[in-house]
Amino acid sequence: MAGRRARPGRFAPYLMILPGGLWLLAFFAVPLALMFSLSLQTGNLIDGFRQTFHWQNYTDGLATYGDQFARSLWYGLLATVLCIALSYPAAYWIAFRGGRRKTMYLLLLLLPYFVSYILRTVSWKLVLTDNGPILGPLRGWGLLPDGFHVLDTGVAVVMGLTYNFLPFMALPIYVALERMDPQLVEAARDLYASRVQAFARVVLPLSLPGVFAGVIMTFVPAAADYVNAEVLGGPRNTMIGNVIQSQYFDSSAYPTASALSFTLMAILLLGIFAYARALGTRDVLAAAVR
Repeated sequence: MAGRRARPGRFAPYLMILPGGLWLLAFFAVPLALMFSLSLQTGNLIDGFRQTFHWQNYTDGLATYGDQFARSLWYGLLATVLCIALSYPAAYWIAFRGGRRKTMYLLLLLLPYFVSYILRTVSWKLVLTDNGPILGPLRGWGLLPDGFHVLDTGVAVVMGLTYNFLPFMALPIYVALERMDPQLVEAARDLYASRVQAFARVVLPLSLPGVFAGVIMTFVPAAADYVNAEVLGGPRNTMIGNVIQSQYFDSSAYPTASALSFTLMAILLLGIFAYARALGTRDVLAAAVR
C-alpha cells in the first residue's frame, strides 16, 4: 500500500511540466520542424512547393545576403554594448542608492515600454527628423551643416535598437546587483581597497550573471529585428530581418525565407556559445550561486 501511494509523487514533477511542454511542442517545436522542412523545398506559390532537400537554399541565401547578415550582427553588437553602458550605471544606482523607492525607479524605467513597440519606434523617427525638436533648432542656430542628418542612417537604427531593448539589459543586471550583499563591498573597503578596486574585484564579478543574461536577451532580438531598420534606416541599412520579412510577405519565397531564418538562428547560436565559452559559463553560474 505504501509503495502504491508513493507512485503519484514520483510522476508529480512530470505532470507539472506537462502543460508547458505540450505548449512548447505545439507552438515551437512543431512549427520549427515545419519551417525547416519548408527551407529544403523548391517551387512557387502558384505551382506549389515540393520537398526536394534543396540545401542550396542555404548557400544561396548566405552568399546573396551576406552583407545583411554582417550588418545585423554589427548593429546588434553596437546596440548591446550601448545598452550595457547605459543600463549598468542606472541599475547600480537603483540597487545601491534607490532605498525605499527602488520600485518606483524601476517603474519609471519601464514606463515607456508600456507603449507599443511600433509607436515607440515611430516616435524616434519624429524626434530624429531634420526639422524635429532636436536637429531643427540646432540647424536653425547654425550648429549643424546643411547636409547633416541622422534619420535614414545606421546611427538612427542603432539608437532605436538601443532604446527599444534597454530594459532587456537593465533588469537582469539590476537583479544580480540587488542580490549582492552590500557588506562585501564594505569588507573590501575595510581591507583598504579603493572604490574602483572594490567595484572591479567585488561588484563586477558578482554582477556578471546579470550581464551574461542581459547580453543574450538583448543581442538576439536586436540582431533579428527589422522594425527599426524599416522605420529609422534607409536602403543602405537593411538588416536580415527586413530581407526575411520581404521574402515571406512580398515575394512569397517561403523556402528562401525559411533558410535565411535558420541560417540566422544558427549564427546567433554559435555566437552565444562562443560568448559563453569566452566568458566562462561555469564561473558565471558559480558566482550566481554564491
